[in-house]
Amino acid sequence: MSKQNSSSAVKKSAQSEILLGKLEISRSGMGFVIVEGRDKDIIVKPNDFGKAFNGDTVKVTVGNAHDKTKRAEGKISSVVERKQTEFIGNMEVKGTMAFFIASGNNPMPDFHIEMNKLNGAKDGDRVVAKFIKWDKSDKKPEGEIVAIMTAENEGDMAMKEILVHAGFPLTFDAEVLKAAAALSPNITREELKKRKDFRDILTFTIDPIDAKDFDDAISLRNLDNGNYEIGVHIADVSHFVTPGSIIDKSAYERATSVYLADRVNPMLPEKISNELCSLRPNEDKYCFSAVFQITNRAEIKHTWIGRTVIHSNHRFTYEEVQQTIETQDGLHFKPILLLDGLAKQFREQRFSNGAINFSSQEVRFKLDETGKPIGIMIKESKDANKLVEEFMLLANRAVAEYVSKIKVNKEPLPFSYRTHDDPDPEKLAPFVAFARKCGYEFDSKNVKDIAASFNKLLAKVKGKPEQNVLEQLGIRTMAKAKYTSENIGHYGLGFENYCHFTSPIRRYPDVMVHRIMQSIIDKNLLIDKAMEEKNKHCSDKERGAMEAERAGNKYKQVEYMKQFLGEEFEGIISGVSQFGFWVETVEHKCEGLVSAKDLSDYDDFRQDEANYSLVGMRTGKTFRMGDNVMIKVIAANLDKRQLDYAWVTDIEGKAKEAGVKKKVVKKK
Repeated sequence: MSKQNSSSAVKKSAQSEILLGKLEISRSGMGFVIVEGRDKDIIVKPNDFGKAFNGDTVKVTVGNAHDKTKRAEGKISSVVERKQTEFIGNMEVKGTMAFFIASGNNPMPDFHIEMNKLNGAKDGDRVVAKFIKWDKSDKKPEGEIVAIMTAENEGDMAMKEILVHAGFPLTFDAEVLKAAAALSPNITREELKKRKDFRDILTFTIDPIDAKDFDDAISLRNLDNGNYEIGVHIADVSHFVTPGSIIDKSAYERATSVYLADRVNPMLPEKISNELCSLRPNEDKYCFSAVFQITNRAEIKHTWIGRTVIHSNHRFTYEEVQQTIETQDGLHFKPILLLDGLAKQFREQRFSNGAINFSSQEVRFKLDETGKPIGIMIKESKDANKLVEEFMLLANRAVAEYVSKIKVNKEPLPFSYRTHDDPDPEKLAPFVAFARKCGYEFDSKNVKDIAASFNKLLAKVKGKPEQNVLEQLGIRTMAKAKYTSENIGHYGLGFENYCHFTSPIRRYPDVMVHRIMQSIIDKNLLIDKAMEEKNKHCSDKERGAMEAERAGNKYKQVEYMKQFLGEEFEGIISGVSQFGFWVETVEHKCEGLVSAKDLSDYDDFRQDEANYSLVGMRTGKTFRMGDNVMIKVIAANLDKRQLDYAWVTDIEGKAKEAGVKKKVVKKK
């Protein structure tokens, strides 16, 4: 058995095999268990689901695992981890009997709700139900109503449903809020004795203008030897959130904050994230810090990592710092310009050492008071953003390097590294061939050459029509970053050692990293045998949050574009499949599908995977990723979060290909 799937096989015998996997239930009610490292999914019939729900991690007993002539079938023997414990649906209350019926495309058993757990819900109400238990003797799972969905509007309801479906609770349990409220903000003498005091050193935060919590700050002072002492100070969440506490269990379950277009679903209660651990100006705060002695050539001469107390002198926004950098004037302009100069040197060093310089644009919606999108803003990363980014990367890297040297019986200390694997040659090959067809050479002989080739290509295409398509395709060839104890390095950043240390308010792995780092300092090593399981959980929840964020953004795109039904816009083909191609509008950055069915009057289009295009079998007409086209908005379906566009013409010409009749698109 390979290393990849050894963890998926729990037990094997001559007659059967018990495997670990994820249950997916189709709309038809048939189940499939996806096992990592196994080519084919395991079929599970509805009567064999046991106590499992869609998305749960389960153990499945496969009776015919070794019979290659038959499709493997199995029965769920136990649930290892629930994908979600809260569900949205409707109430049925008849006399003294109450049941919750979950919404969604995937079949779910009804929940039995005790009358004393209705919490005010009535027959027909739309509610959020929390799963409590499902004992062996019970025919139905038992739940309780935790919220009645009195949404402010349709959009508010949609955002809540996205969060619940992704497995993120909408509220904190009363016990968690009570425990958070009891935490003291006082800086005590006893605690001060354990920390370095940075309160007299110039310190400030730099954050977005609409930030609610500030979990990182930077301090700076000149040293007598001509070097600079620069501190990266991170809110000490682990001081307040102790292992095994009710707050800790809640934070681990969520594992991350989720950022939707109109709200944040936080990992921690507001008392912690916005008060106790928010590095607000003119307040003393506990921190976990990485402090560096740095030369004016950006050389690190010494690093100290440990617990501190700080006092932020000022809260800067990115816009204020950017103006200071551009005008070389403003409050604390000399320290800011110094930090900017060092950050630019760190950035140059990273790229020369193999980091890949992918650029990114952040699309944000301008919302009215009800959360409805009324405009779109495109935010680009400028020098102020990059200044903060480089010092956060410096701290993350320093902590990972420190921990990587610690051994337990000659074995690495269990840890939460943030890793990014080398590119897969099979995924890279089509991209390399496509880049060459666009006129760009790409050396993929070895790993270092790939990073250098990417940077050369990205520099050459900057500002050209093909920039967007090559950047997007390049990103898609990359492996997904994840949390793991196996330190394989971070390819995209060009780091041999890397972890997440700088955002414990919104990421649980950072909390774990703080605890392990403190155990090293205390010479009382925290050896967590469940670390890899926790890393996988955090990686899974991160992916769930990203899917929720994409779903939320897509909903807002559809909501925004509804006002433009029947109107035409310039767009760029952003993806191609056998059933059509996607177009992102230049003006709004909103993506919709041009269906191959709607093109059938023109030609019979087939997908050319090697060239990321659709090609007409009769006319040879080609729609290629990156092409500029005019489209018409013909449908905006909020329920499906789907935009439908119709192709009008290519940007280069006013008419379609010669001999192809223009199709009249009727507004749906």
